[in-house]
Amino acid sequence: MQHIVLSVIICTHNPRLNYLERVLQALKNQTLPTELWELLLIDNASDKLLSSEVDLSWHPQSRYIREEKLGLTPARLRGIKETVAETLVFVDDDNVLDSDYLEVASKISKDWPILGAWGGQIRPEFEEIPPDWTKPYWGALAIKEFDQDMWSNLLEAIPTGAGMCVRKIIAQKYSELTHNNQKRLLLDRRGKLLTSAGDLDLARTTRDLNLGTGLFVALKLTHLIPAYRLQEKYLIRWLEGNSYSCTILNYIRGEVPPPVDFTWVRKLIDLYRLLRMKPRQRRFHQAWQRGRMLAIKEIL
Repeated sequence: MQHIVLSVIICTHNPRLNYLERVLQALKNQTLPTELWELLLIDNASDKLLSSEVDLSWHPQSRYIREEKLGLTPARLRGIKETVAETLVFVDDDNVLDSDYLEVASKISKDWPILGAWGGQIRPEFEEIPPDWTKPYWGALAIKEFDQDMWSNLLEAIPTGAGMCVRKIIAQKYSELTHNNQKRLLLDRRGKLLTSAGDLDLARTTRDLNLGTGLFVALKLTHLIPAYRLQEKYLIRWLEGNSYSCTILNYIRGEVPPPVDFTWVRKLIDLYRLLRMKPRQRRFHQAWQRGRMLAIKEIL
């Protein structure tokens, strides 16, 4: 039996099956032989058992794993626990990898021992043509396109969860940190809640072990984006959840949030800024402020 060099982890809760089928088809088409990587499908408390809905028989080293504790973080932790390879690749249930993704990821793992986590380009495939007003908020959809490699031991080259590659030692350290601080369990998706900083916490764990992070042009995937994720209501919920979870994460990692100024002068300045904003921009700004203030109240 050949040595397994990669563990691919798909964490999913009530997936859109036609999207998941495309994700699996892209994995079937990988240039890296299946003998060199394992596939773990983490069924995170889906209403129907995915083992009866999804066929993995094409992969000789695949496993269905049921995780009953709802949340992306518990699902990730279960995947980390079950893997056997020294490099893990997290693939969302709407990520269609280019055919050489795993091969490139494996090569980076060998060639860049100074990196603990790395990712690549994330191209969008929209279910419907998005309105122009949504473009400033595409960061919420993990879209990331660039034309040169970058790496750092600071925060300039942080990969997102979609297609993130992580060394096992980093993932194990992250698991340890999470078990010792239960607030970390609340940093990512849980059912319909849109908190989202668990992947950032995982990537930042590289610095805890004096390793860096990187982004590579040759790593490419397509992010399937359903129409509802471009609706204002969804984006506002995402922005509020992201603001909350990033503020909590920064505090967990030793950054004290700046003091909140409740003086009448500050209130007048904030009111003036709000009045100068367009209505939609104002709603998004207020969502960000709500998330941040909720986090600060919890911290205090």
